[in-house]
Amino acid sequence: MRTLVLLRHGQSEWNELGLFTGWTDVDLTEQGREEAAAAGRVMAGEGIAPDVVHTSVLIRAIRTADLCLDEMARQWIPVRRSWRLNERHYGALQGLDKKQTAEQHGEDKVRSWRRSYDVPPPPLPPDDERNARFDPRYRDLPPDVLPATECLKDVVERMLPYWYDDIVPDLRAFGVVLVAAHGNSLRALVKHLDDISDDDIPSLNIPTGVPMLYELGEDYRPVNPMDPLERCLGDIEAVRAAAEAVARQAG
Repeated sequence: MRTLVLLRHGQSEWNELGLFTGWTDVDLTEQGREEAAAAGRVMAGEGIAPDVVHTSVLIRAIRTADLCLDEMARQWIPVRRSWRLNERHYGALQGLDKKQTAEQHGEDKVRSWRRSYDVPPPPLPPDDERNARFDPRYRDLPPDVLPATECLKDVVERMLPYWYDDIVPDLRAFGVVLVAAHGNSLRALVKHLDDISDDDIPSLNIPTGVPMLYELGEDYRPVNPMDPLERCLGDIEAVRAAAEAVARQAG
C-alpha cells in the first residue's frame, strides 16, 4: 500500500482580492497560513507522517508545505520542487480582476476560459513582462515548454510526466508522499487517479488547505474508488462547504 496526500495551498493574497493568479508568484494571506497549519494538525491527528514532499515552484505552495510540515515536526524530510506542479497558466488574464473581466468579456466567455476542459484564455504576448521566460526560476527550461496560456487539458499533459517520473518512484521508495500544489494541478492529478471524464472534471472543486488521502495499490490507482471530496480529511460537511465556496469563486 502506498499513501498519497494531496494538499491545495491555503488562501493566497490574490485569491482574497479576486484576481486571476496562475503563474504569478503571490504569498498566502493570514487565513491561508492558518489553513496550511491546520492541515498539518489534521494529518498529525490522523497519524499520517509524510516521508517526502513535492511542491510547485510558487511560494504559496512552498509556504503551505512548510507550515504543514512544521505542525508535524517533519521539516527535515526531502523536498522536491517542479514547475510541472504549478498552477494552470491563465495567460493574458493573470493579474486581472475576475469580476471586471466578466463584465468586459461576458460571463459565459469567462466561465468557458475558467472552467472548460480544453478552452484556454487568451495567451500572453511574447514580450509581456509577465511571460515566464523573464522569470529566473524557469531560465534552464527550453522556451518551447513554457506556456503562454493553458487549459486544464494542457495542465494534465505537462503534469503527468512528473507523476510517472518523480512522484511514483518516491511512492515506491518511501511509501507516504505529500504533494502541496494548486487547484488545477491537483485537479489534473485527481482526474488521472480517479479516471474522471473530460466532461465531469470541470465540476470538481478542491477546497484550500484540506488534505486529500489516497491509498494506492500496486498499479498506483486508488484501492477504494470514491468521490474525491470523500477523501478529504476532516468534517465532510465542512469540506463540502469549502468546495462550494471554491465553486462560487469560479462562477
